[in-house]
This record gives sequence, C-alpha cells and structure tokens, in this order.
Amino acid sequence: MDLFDFTPASSRRKARGDNEGEGGEKVESVTQVTRRIRELLESGIGSLWVRGEVSNHRRQSSGHHYFTVKDAGAQLACVLFRGNATGAGAALMDGQEVQVFGEISVYEARGQYQMIVKQVRAAGMGALQAKFEALKRKLLEEGLFENSRKRPIPRFPRTVALVTSPTGAALQDMLNILKRRAPWLRVLVFPVRVQGAGAAEEIAAALRMIGRNPVGLPAIDTVVIARGGGSLEDLWAFNEEVTARAVDACPLPVISAVGHEIDFTIADFVADLRAPTPSAAAELLTPDRADLLASLAQQGERLRRRLDQTMAQYRRVLELVSRGALTRDTENLLLSWRERTDDMEESLVDSARSAIRDRRDLVQSWAQRLERHRPDRVVAARQAALTLMAERLLTRAQAAVRQRLAELDRRRDQLAALGPDSVLSRGFSLTLDQNGRAVRDARQLQAGDEFTTRLAKGKVRGVVREVETEEG
Repeated sequence: MDLFDFTPASSRRKARGDNEGEGGEKVESVTQVTRRIRELLESGIGSLWVRGEVSNHRRQSSGHHYFTVKDAGAQLACVLFRGNATGAGAALMDGQEVQVFGEISVYEARGQYQMIVKQVRAAGMGALQAKFEALKRKLLEEGLFENSRKRPIPRFPRTVALVTSPTGAALQDMLNILKRRAPWLRVLVFPVRVQGAGAAEEIAAALRMIGRNPVGLPAIDTVVIARGGGSLEDLWAFNEEVTARAVDACPLPVISAVGHEIDFTIADFVADLRAPTPSAAAELLTPDRADLLASLAQQGERLRRRLDQTMAQYRRVLELVSRGALTRDTENLLLSWRERTDDMEESLVDSARSAIRDRRDLVQSWAQRLERHRPDRVVAARQAALTLMAERLLTRAQAAVRQRLAELDRRRDQLAALGPDSVLSRGFSLTLDQNGRAVRDARQLQAGDEFTTRLAKGKVRGVVREVETEEG
C-alpha cells in the first residue's frame, strides 16, 4: 500500500532544515552559492591591472560609471563608483584603449562577475576609435565637411525618404512625430540593416537608389538616415567610408540622425544637417501643425484687415468722385482740357519744326566745313605752300653763298696785304734757321749754322761765318 504525504513541502523543509534535501544531502541557496563564488574570485584573483577597449560606457546621475573592457577574444564588465571616479586618471569613452586597476568580484543580484575599478589610465586609442579618427582626417582634408557643400533642408518637404531599420524604435518614434506634426507629409521607408556586417553597404545602396529617383516613386525632397543609440560598435555602420561617400554623393539633402546627443558619427559630419536623435530629426524636418495653423490664422486675419482697409479707401474715393464736378458739368470740365490739348499740339508742332530747322542748318554748316576740308583741295594748298617755301629757301641759300664768297675775297685780300709775301715784294727778306724758325736776332745763330733766306723771288741757303750783335 503506497502512502502519500500531503504535508506541504515548506513544512517538510522546516522540519528537516533549510540546508537538507529530500535524501538528506546538503542544499545551498542561490545567494549562498553566488557568495561563495564571489569569495573565491576575490581571494583567488585579488587586485590586478587589465587592459582593453572601452565599450557601452554610460554614466549614471549618481556619478557611477558602468562600462565594458574588451579585446578580440572576451569582454569584462566594469563599474567605477563615484568615489573612485573623481581620481581616475583618464576620461572614459567608447573606443578608448585603457588600463584599469581593481578587484574581480560578483554582482550578486545578477549573478554576474565584474571588476570593481579603482583606477583608470589611458593605454592608447582603441582600434575602432583610431579608424574613426583616421577616416575623419581623410575626409576633412578632401573637403567633405565644408559648409559650402551643405544643401539647405526644404522648409515644407512633401516626400521624405527614411533609411533605417524597419523594426527599430527610431522608425516608430519618427513616424509618430511626423504624423502628429505634418499629417500631409508622404513618408517612404527604405529598410536597411543599421548594425553588423554588411549594414554600411545596405545604407549606401539605399542612398544610391534614392539618388537615381526610381521610376514610379514620387519626387523625394529630403533623406533621413537614422538609428537609435548604442555603443561605438553598434553605430559603426555610419562610420564606414562607403556610407560617408554615399551621403556626399546623394543629390538630395541628407539629415543624419544617429544615436543620442553625445554620439557623433562620420555620417553626421558629411550630412547636410545633423540631428541629435531620430526624434529631433522628425521635429527639424517639419514644422509643427499647430504652429502652422496658428500662423495661417494670424496671416488670414491680417489679410482680412488689409482687405477691409483697402475696400474702405476705394469706397471713399468713389464717394468723392460721385460728388465731384465731373458728374455735374462734364462738358465744361472737358472743354478746358481740350483747349490745353490744342495748345500743347500747336506747341509740339512748332517745337518739331524749329528742331528740324536747327538740324538742317547744322547739316549745311557741316557740309560747308567738309567742302573746305576736301582732301584734293587740302593737298593742292599744301603743295603750293611747299613750292613757295622751296623757292624762298633757294633764294636764301644763294644769297648766303654769295655773301660767303664776298667775305672770302675780302679775307684773301687782307691776308695778301698783311702776309709775308707783300713785305718781301718791297725788298725785305726772311731768314730761317736750320729748324725752319724765323731769325729775329743775330744771337739765334752761331758760326757754322746753316740758314735759309727767303726773298720775294727764290731762296738763298748759306752757312754763318760770323755773328755780329748790337747792344741795346
């Protein structure tokens, strides 16, 4: 006969004790086991330095920091409490390579082992962060971040393309905001992966397809690439060069709405506008419906007031005209204007005739001046003047030659009268020493010197035998 014990299990456990099983074996609670594991880790490993790349970093309002350090093969959860954070030697951010010092422990509530960090120091930039900075510098040097390349976002777009994950919360947030603020807006969703291998290529392919404006789709005004927040690895598809090139090559304005306000991607720098979050992109993209309705109501009221004022002004003008003299004595009023018109017509005819006469006189004057300056007459006058000048020049030249010849004859006669030949012809002579110098004093010669005596006719050469000098 089988016996069944219907006593509640809790009563049986109390009767046997909490640490005793059905067969008398020892049974421990989850808390006890977790605590033993914690004690083993803390006593067996102790304090140590660990090197890795920071990922999934978040800072709580309490001042505590929660993050993961990882390498190619594993990852380690870390917590840096506020008391130690103030003395940390390096600022924490995703992608940064750091060295952390602390103790390995267990967070019992989750059964998760973690490192209680006491000190942090930089250990060089992480691989992803290094790739991020390298691509950023490259595209910056190429000018892809220049403000001059940024295209304006339409103020009232009619069709918007959303390049994002079809299952992400970012899409639903944006659709809700767009539906509330701009229900007339047409939204086209281009589903892509926004995380993992191949995501960047899908995003780039979607942008290229949008840029080609496929047949059958409405004309797109603006493009939004979006995803929610995440770690540097999660957002990496928007840091790939293929994504940046596709954003730059897209002929339509592109808004980048990736991550949270603190997250920056390469796509943010290349895009025409960066939105801090996908929800902010939806708000930046469209004006608020309530604001538009209020603005339209205000403009309509202003237009009605302006129309009422204009109509009132024209009514006053019509009233004044209806009371004026034009309606009472039209013929007399027009008579004076007809007379003024006749006077102006006569004056205009006289002015036209006078102007024609002046122009005719001017033409005749220019014709006379042109006749006086005919080329054949001018050339003939110049030739006659040249002939007269040539005759005058010839006459003056001949007179000058005759004058020079007469002066030459006078000088020749004067030279003949004063020259030595005239003196010699009167019986005088000229004695020259052997050097051809004139002898004026006997003391210039000595006995034995040769001399020449020139007479009126001929010369006499001799040798000095004796020199007689006269005193005085």
